[in-house]
Formats: sequence, structure tokens, C-alpha cells
Amino acid sequence: MSDVVCIPVNTPSRSYEVVVGIGLLDSLGERVRRVLPRCPHAHIITDTHVGPLYLKPAQRALEQAGFEVTWDNFEAGEASKTPAALARLLEGMALAGCDRDTCVVALGGGVTGDMAGLSAALYMRGCPVVQVPTSLLAMVDSSVGGKTAVDLPQGKNLMGAFWQPWLVVADIACLTTVPPELLVDSVGEVIKHGILADPDLFEDVASSPITAQPLDLERLARIVVRNVEIKRDVVAADEKERGLRQTLNLGHTLGHAIEAASDFALGHGSSVAAGLCCVARASAARGWCTGELASQIEACVASYGLPTSTDAPLPRLLELSFADKKRHGELVNVVIPEALGQVAVHPMDLDDYARFFQAGLEGDPSTGIPTPSSPDPTHPVS
Repeated sequence: MSDVVCIPVNTPSRSYEVVVGIGLLDSLGERVRRVLPRCPHAHIITDTHVGPLYLKPAQRALEQAGFEVTWDNFEAGEASKTPAALARLLEGMALAGCDRDTCVVALGGGVTGDMAGLSAALYMRGCPVVQVPTSLLAMVDSSVGGKTAVDLPQGKNLMGAFWQPWLVVADIACLTTVPPELLVDSVGEVIKHGILADPDLFEDVASSPITAQPLDLERLARIVVRNVEIKRDVVAADEKERGLRQTLNLGHTLGHAIEAASDFALGHGSSVAAGLCCVARASAARGWCTGELASQIEACVASYGLPTSTDAPLPRLLELSFADKKRHGELVNVVIPEALGQVAVHPMDLDDYARFFQAGLEGDPSTGIPTPSSPDPTHPVS
């Protein structure tokens, strides 16, 4: 798949394209110019890892398309997803002379997409944002759908807004600079999409590692396209997560708690992978899915060296889960796998939720594959 693929995303608040291909960064400026023909100013937000790699080519491409370009950055990593860091970025936009016609360009991984997207949503009550994901996790998941957020001490992504991008440009060539361990971390979200909506995608990812070096960029491009299509279909049907979009939280209810319990030392994809295995085991214990399906999911996760469980204490996980934004009063909506390509949402009261995940944690007879160390959820210079 050497051709460029343009995937339309239509939501009630905005329609846009996700452009996927190899070597797209040089055409970034002309692509942004097509969707924002009268925009005079582009403000790039990146982090301290991605900036040294891709800031100059992105800036050059935008300038060649007639944009005045300014930029700002922040310290890479989930630890920067704070209201204080967000305020600094907003102040930077004001100092750079940004206005409502300025295009914010989010250049980086998932943390950058969140920070830049929320900055665009808030600055002068909203200005355009273009997502330029450079990590696999951001390409297959976080750059699409308009979710933007920062963390609070009480939990992950508790301060945010839905703010759809005007354009997403995913240059698969950027994945060649992602360290192998971060590519592996990102596979957690790819596995989730396969379980959620596409048995063939799941089988593809399980059959041989998509992270094998040297990277097969054509295969990765096809996988990114399929993941974007899956997320596009869900987001188009339920932009604000009132119904179907909740299914994208498969593995996330406990996964976010696992991530926070590690003080974000464990990557997001790894945390989701562990959450997937726990919810699959717990579902099998209740007869909501087969033990064979739970074993399939666990085997796929383990084949990438991702964690299948956690040693974080259950009381701490429950405390963090109950603070999660997916809680609705005394109920927590838990997405469970019924079969490959088929999931369901089960509302649980807090006591039942605790019993459910206790079964999922205890269902792993070896207490889980040892959790690997995981990098920050943005990608560093290789």
C-alpha cells in the first residue's frame, strides 16, 4: 500500500479526512492549506523528544505553503499532561500572537495530541487543530475522534473537551524513529480494535509481530488504515460517547487504573493490554465469553511481551477506577468481549465491579507475565 489513503470522518460537529501514507510530512503544508485556505498562521506544539526529529521539516513544509510558523514545546511524557503545563502552552500561544484563525499543529504522540488539541479547544474559545501523529498509538487511536484532555491528581484525562481536528496526517515513515519498545506498547490499542470489530485484524496481529525489525511499512500502513476505519465508524455514530463509542473503552476501565497505579511508568498500550486480559478472564469466569476467547486474547498479548495482569493492589485499582470518567453515579460501564468482533457494555454497581475484576486478576494462575518496563507514552529520539 504505497498509495496515500484518505479516510473521511463525518461527525455532527465537523467532517475531516485522515490521510495515511509513507513520506507525507513534506506535503503537510499544502494539505493544511487545502482545508484552511485563509489561515495565515500555524503554531506547532510538540515535545522535547519529537521536536528534534520532525519540527524543522514540518515547519519548512508549512512555510512553503505560505504560513507564518511559530512553535512551542513541553517536556515529553505523561507527567506533562497537567493543567499547569496546559496553561503554559496557552500563554505561549498568546505570546506568539495566535488568534482564532491560527491553526494549531499537534506534532507528536498521544500526549502531544491531547495537549495541543485541548489548547486549540480552549484558546479564544476554539481555533483549528491539525493532528500529525508520529507514534503508532496516536495514529491508530488518539489522533482520531476529537478527545482531548489532561490529567488531574485524582485520575487520568479528567479535564478535557471534545474538539475534532480539521485534518489528520499520519506519515508511516515516522514510525522508523520510534524505539521498538514503544512500538510494542502501542500494539495494545491495535489488539483492542481487532477484538472490538475485526477478527481478521486480530488474526493478522496475532499471526506475526507487526513490530518486527526492519519495519514493514506497507503492512503497518494497512493496519493503521483499518484501525482508523474502525474508530471512524464508531465516532461517526456516537461523537460524544453516549452509547456505541463507549465500546472503544474495551480494556480501558481497568487499564487506566493500572496505568495510574504505576505513576504512568507503564505505557498506555501496555496498561490497556493488561486490562484486556483481565476483563477477558473475568468475562469467561461469568460465562459471558468462552475460556478459549480469553486464552486467545491472552496469548496474543503475551506474544508481544505485553503484560497480561498487574501486581498493583486491588484496593488501589478500585479507588482509581471509581474516580474514572466512565463512572455514572453508582454504576461503572464495563465493556466485555463476547466473541472476536463482538462486545457488550455491562453497567455494574461498585460492589459487583470489585468482584468482577478480582476474578479477572485472580484468574491468571501465574499472576501474570512479568510486566516489562515501559517508556513514556510519547516517543523519544532513537
